[in-house]
Amino acid sequence: MATYSTEIQWGGPEGQWHSDSDLRLDIINRKQIVDAPPAEGTQISWSGPMGNGTVTFFDGGSRFQGTAQFPNEGPVGYRGTLKS
Repeated sequence: MATYSTEIQWGGPEGQWHSDSDLRLDIINRKQIVDAPPAEGTQISWSGPMGNGTVTFFDGGSRFQGTAQFPNEGPVGYRGTLKS
């Protein structure tokens, strides 16, 4: 399991970043945890009733950046930093 502090950005590439809820990742394959935190360059996408997103991990998995879209909202920049 890995938990990230997250921020969202609206208003385009020059828009301000705003604190958002933590993102917790649990990736399990065949009853084994897979790389927590994810390895550098790993891309993860998700989609469901609470929204969708695509992120790529950097700095040994300690941070990610990508986009997200939540119900009834437009797409936003999405980034996170691994919590200690």
